[in-house]
Amino acid sequence: MVARPGAGWPGDLATARTPVAADPAEVVHLASTAKTLDELTARQSVCRACPRLVTWREDVAAEKRAAFRDEPYWGRPVPGWGDPEARIVVVGLAPAAHGGNRTGRIFTGDRSGDWLFAALHRAGLARLPISVSATDGQELLGVRMLAAVRCAPPANKPTPAERDACAPWMLRELELLRPTMRVVVALGAFAWAAVWPALARLGYDVPTPRPTFGHLRETAVAAGPLVIGSYHPSQQNTFTGKLTEEMLDAVFARAAGHAVWPSPG
Repeated sequence: MVARPGAGWPGDLATARTPVAADPAEVVHLASTAKTLDELTARQSVCRACPRLVTWREDVAAEKRAAFRDEPYWGRPVPGWGDPEARIVVVGLAPAAHGGNRTGRIFTGDRSGDWLFAALHRAGLARLPISVSATDGQELLGVRMLAAVRCAPPANKPTPAERDACAPWMLRELELLRPTMRVVVALGAFAWAAVWPALARLGYDVPTPRPTFGHLRETAVAAGPLVIGSYHPSQQNTFTGKLTEEMLDAVFARAAGHAVWPSPG
């Protein structure tokens, strides 16, 4: 079984009355009309617009991984999480099947999250160096995390249609964070590619052609955020040494340094 809205899952903002998006058109409507981050978070967390992703995330929650067979699984879309007045927004690809899809919190309970939270903690941007559950006391300091796609996808590969269907959730989240947002950190090429259309839709003058992705590649958007690319802290990248602790620390040191500047305007 998946976590039922209003049944008491830690941090769940949805209730039985939260409207559910059943198709991409309803995602557009429910995202654009959410007045607050809390309302948006609740609506994200019950979305059922992509049948393949709904089936996959719920099957994973029912079958479970052997190591977690005695634990309840979230099994729903994993919404953005962190400081509601974030100056740094961290964008990932999608929740892990046995990470965020299990814990209900983005990057929580998987190896990628272990690396990410440790780096944020070293940079003074997270209260704890690790995050394993929604009740572990972790707190992000001036940071909000979100994923370009909110449901765990098979093989970590959402389709272009699923990416596009989910895009309005991120668009509205960035819009609500706009008053304080100074930096966007894109973890991986997928997140990097998803960020630029969202910023353009918000009216920012984004570069043309779009900047190419690279680690520590950065682009300053006029009257907007500094966008920094980082290799994703996936096991493939960390095990092979493509991404090291020092490389990830450099990303968040740069982000933290820029985020203390006064906001534009």
